Amino acid sequence: MPEQILTTKIYIPLPGSKVIARQRLIDKLNAGVEGKLSLVCAHAGYGKTTLVARWLAKIKKPAAMLSLDHQDNEPVRFLTYFISALQIISKNIGKSVLASLQTPQPPSIDSILTSLVNDISSYKNKIIFVIDDYHVIDSKPIDDILTFLLENQPPNMHIVIATREDPMLPLAKLRAKGQLSEIRADKLCFTEDEASDFFNEVMGLNISKKDIHTLEERTEGWIAGLQLAALSIQNYKDKENFIKSFSGSHQFILDYLVEEVLNRQTEEIQNFLLYTSILERLSGSLCDAVLSDKLGKGQENLEFLQNANLFLIPLDNERKWFRYHHLFRDFLRKHLQKKFTVKKSEKFNIIELHLRASKWYEENHYETDAFCHATEANDIERAVRLIKGKGMPLYVRGAFIPVIDWFKSLSKEELDKNPELWLMYASALLAAGHTSSIEEKLISAEKALEKHEMNEEVKNLLGSVASCRATIGFSKYQHDIVIKEAKKALEYLHPQNLLHRATAHFQLGMGYMQKEERALASKSFSEAILISEKIGAHFMNACAAIGLGEMQFYQSDLFTATETQKKALRLLDDMTVPVACEAHRTLAQIFYQWNDLDKAHYHADKWMEFALLYDKVLDRYIMCEIFLARLNLALKDTIKASAIIKKTIVSINQNNFAYRQNEATEVQSLIFLRQDKLKAVRELVKTHNLPFIEVRLFLAEKNTASALTLLDKLTKKFDKNFWQKERLEVLVLEALSHWMNNSKDKALKAIGEALALAEPGKFVRIFIDEGKVMEDILLEAHKNGTMVNYTEKLLKEFKAEKLKNKSIDLAEGKEQKEQPLIDPLSQRELEILKLIADGLSNRKISEQLFLELSTIKSHNQNIFGKLGVERRTEAVARARELGLI
Repeated sequence: MPEQILTTKIYIPLPGSKVIARQRLIDKLNAGVEGKLSLVCAHAGYGKTTLVARWLAKIKKPAAMLSLDHQDNEPVRFLTYFISALQIISKNIGKSVLASLQTPQPPSIDSILTSLVNDISSYKNKIIFVIDDYHVIDSKPIDDILTFLLENQPPNMHIVIATREDPMLPLAKLRAKGQLSEIRADKLCFTEDEASDFFNEVMGLNISKKDIHTLEERTEGWIAGLQLAALSIQNYKDKENFIKSFSGSHQFILDYLVEEVLNRQTEEIQNFLLYTSILERLSGSLCDAVLSDKLGKGQENLEFLQNANLFLIPLDNERKWFRYHHLFRDFLRKHLQKKFTVKKSEKFNIIELHLRASKWYEENHYETDAFCHATEANDIERAVRLIKGKGMPLYVRGAFIPVIDWFKSLSKEELDKNPELWLMYASALLAAGHTSSIEEKLISAEKALEKHEMNEEVKNLLGSVASCRATIGFSKYQHDIVIKEAKKALEYLHPQNLLHRATAHFQLGMGYMQKEERALASKSFSEAILISEKIGAHFMNACAAIGLGEMQFYQSDLFTATETQKKALRLLDDMTVPVACEAHRTLAQIFYQWNDLDKAHYHADKWMEFALLYDKVLDRYIMCEIFLARLNLALKDTIKASAIIKKTIVSINQNNFAYRQNEATEVQSLIFLRQDKLKAVRELVKTHNLPFIEVRLFLAEKNTASALTLLDKLTKKFDKNFWQKERLEVLVLEALSHWMNNSKDKALKAIGEALALAEPGKFVRIFIDEGKVMEDILLEAHKNGTMVNYTEKLLKEFKAEKLKNKSIDLAEGKEQKEQPLIDPLSQRELEILKLIADGLSNRKISEQLFLELSTIKSHNQNIFGKLGVERRTEAVARARELGLI
């Protein structure tokens, strides 16, 4: 069950009926709305929250408020509450990403923020968003989130931050641009007139102007000090002497006045205040649980404290949830610690109070709060149980910071006593992406386990250690380590530990896939699916199905692969999880092969959308860009394809995605081949492993013998490993090579084998991409009765492709009039002819078009032949006569 949202954190407190107007500050906040940020900054007790609440009650604009605590230093938790607060204004804001934040693979922060900014900008009215107590944030990722929002803030949003210290945000830049409004302590202090209104109108104390001046001077307008003074004065007949009796620093005044306030309460109320001070928030039933009060007087006591103005702040309209003023809470906690230190026989002790709070929070599904109180009680067993949860571990649900902080606080001795703690520590670090220190924790776990007798429990833990190592190995493309550790995990994991065993089978499949042992990968993925279905583990089932679907695609089983990937997407339901990109990746490639380029583009867009959720730390977006370049090449948009692949290669080098270098270079080479840049292709073939490109280069150079020699080597490799998709590509290239070598029978034999292999999956694009020569081969095969229905379908696809390309040329003005030539000039030949007409030499043309000099000369001969001339000047004259230039 997902952890509940604590609605009190996103509640806008209502100002009390007796509140000083402070119109000068309200006007300041009103004026600041035109900028991006209003900063209300001062130490505790200056009335920051009260001022903002009063302002929000007066303005006529949609507003949201988020009150922070130390647990909000986690980006996932912070954003969950941030978006939940916005959804009080409109349920549609952040709707597409909120649910995904609680998934095992939350989206990247950048993608969430981009979507969020777009949602906010589409809202019709101005939004005021208040973040209270920002000083509790000590997390650069949270500062980065706010910085992103401020730098990309839509004009219909204004942010207000209330804090005790300046946040690590670009304040100087905002200030310089006039986008920052600031209210600091000197403005927040009560003036004498405001102090007079407070003492005499709000508190009804009838204090003289002279005494008010004294109090204001002694407290320097510090609101908390004045409020405590007012509470104390209520109990003194001689107000004037009391006012004269205190002086000194704020802390002195605070301690003195709170002592006065606390000591004047009944013993029952004193105990209630002290014991409930361990809580960040209070409700009647929670207080009853902490005090073990069977009479259920918690709500009654909270109402009494509120009516007595004892620093209790309501957190909802129903007055069910409250919190103490921070200064008052801190004092109470110090006093509580002191009390239990002095009185060892006290009925309650602090550990017991925290345990009771933890139990209440757990029963009410606030697992993170339950865990935090368990750690305060130093109840390791309870904390471990709460981390594990009832399915998804607490650290996977976004609470990795308190979990990791707790593990950091434990001594080596405590961790060694329970080796499972070391493993959980490593798993939490893995969930947080802190991979550098994981191995150290796993080694510590193994050393601690060496001291225990080998039994089922110890073996199971060793299996989990191995599984953790397999995950790390996969992220580093260390397939041998993945396979070794996944096998060890399966050997050691308990037979009934089905979820972890399913995970290990999946990891083994991924290792085999990286190693290109596809049959073994398929077997492992299938086993993971079988176990996952048995226990209802939908996420693991989907992950394994995605892996299996990819293997089916590489075995040329396109229809089965499509169904498998669709099943995976159904299992993921509407979860916005990065792993969905893998399913869309396979589907994009399948629809490409079926020549449904619109659907291929749709799945490529979804592929990119989900790939970017990895925050560009994984290479999935790179793979998508490579595919999009190839897709644009198929659409005859060479310029766009070239631009995409150039950008992609830069990203590969910048991010050290070495495993994608050959794939990107292969597409770059295909573009160069389309552009007749054979020299550039030859250089790439020398430095990269590009066997298919090398074959195509040989064919472009009319070197069919070398092409066939290389294809023979590839055939042996692919037949040995049963690589069907690659074998199909070899057969297609063999047919082209034999046909160009005038070996018609051998070409028809190769194309027959290719068609037999391609027909079950209904491949189309693998043939069309080879152009006119392949069409001629298929025409001959059709005449010879080779797979007539399939070849007929492919020939129709060729015809449709030519019509589509003609439409593209017309739309781009490339074919404005029919060429009056039996053998028309190609686009490249027209381009060279125009440069000849401009007076460029062959060498200059070669440099401008990045083609070899020999290629230019070859094109010249073709041009001369088609125009029926022998010289450059004659060619230009004839072309002008025909209206070609």
